[in-house]
Amino acid sequence: MTATTPGPSADVATLSFEQARDELVRVVSELEQGSPTLEESLALWERGEQLYARCEEWLLGAKRRLDAARGEGEDA
Repeated sequence: MTATTPGPSADVATLSFEQARDELVRVVSELEQGSPTLEESLALWERGEQLYARCEEWLLGAKRRLDAARGEGEDA
């Protein structure tokens, strides 16, 4: 993995939107291909849920910033 692509053990809270999104795509791809064991599938699913939540957190934050910017612009 490169410095911009953290490994699967990276703390989800530290990931940028792009890093979380890219890893989520990888996790979904692995799940679609099928994991050798149920335990591995469950671990991937749990990681995917964490990554999804991180992406949603970033997107909601961006929406709040846009809404705030629009609100400030309307008052001027």
